[in-house]
Amino acid sequence: MPVPRRFDRRPPERDTTRINERIRVPEVRLIDDQGQQVGVLKTADALEFAQERDLDLVEVAPEARPPVCRVLDYSKYKYEQAQKVKQARKHQQQITVREIKFRPKIAEHDYDTKKHHVERFLLHKDKVKVTIMFRGREVTHPERGTMILDRLAEELSELGIVEQRPMQEGRNMTMMMAPSKAVLAGRVGADGVIAPEPAHDGSAPDAGAAEAPAASTDPGAPEASAADAAADAGGDGAPAAPAAPADRKSVV
Repeated sequence: MPVPRRFDRRPPERDTTRINERIRVPEVRLIDDQGQQVGVLKTADALEFAQERDLDLVEVAPEARPPVCRVLDYSKYKYEQAQKVKQARKHQQQITVREIKFRPKIAEHDYDTKKHHVERFLLHKDKVKVTIMFRGREVTHPERGTMILDRLAEELSELGIVEQRPMQEGRNMTMMMAPSKAVLAGRVGADGVIAPEPAHDGSAPDAGAAEAPAASTDPGAPEASAADAAADAGGDGAPAAPAAPADRKSVV
């Protein structure tokens, strides 16, 4: 036997925008389809103005005195508004807050398991609320909870930042962590390894290439080598070659 559907007492959704014959005020301030203000007209005349152009008379500012109406294609207008809302939702970033709980006397293996859960949440770009639960007389030793939270924040410092420092509320101590800039930028892989930042364009100049022009710009270098070669060719007692005219000019 089929299960009868439950009666829905909520009224159906209705578009509250007044258009055409649903506008009951005696006169309106009219804006045409080009965005130009026509002026204050009787509602019947404004409706006739819109019908002559095969468009709708839409009340856009009902709180004004008189109400402001515009001539446009209402179906196209509703579609454009729906597309704008859809685009706004697409670019909106949804923030998810995950929660994981520790105990002050947590074992090392359990601590590693829960730490991996926190690491996985941060890699998914979710915020994590870490809670330390105290029972009985454990609440008289809050330093144990603080030590666990500080250790967790230090070990996951590359993946997350501490948005809210450890704070005790009754028998619980909480700390809020958020993804780091490296995680949000996508520079952290699934294994938690952070990729290096891309290097900027430009490299250091070559030292050898920089020294070569300095040696070739010395004008005296080739003359000195030619004079030495002539002296070696003259051998014993040969008179030295006279100085170059450029040298005489420099002496004068």
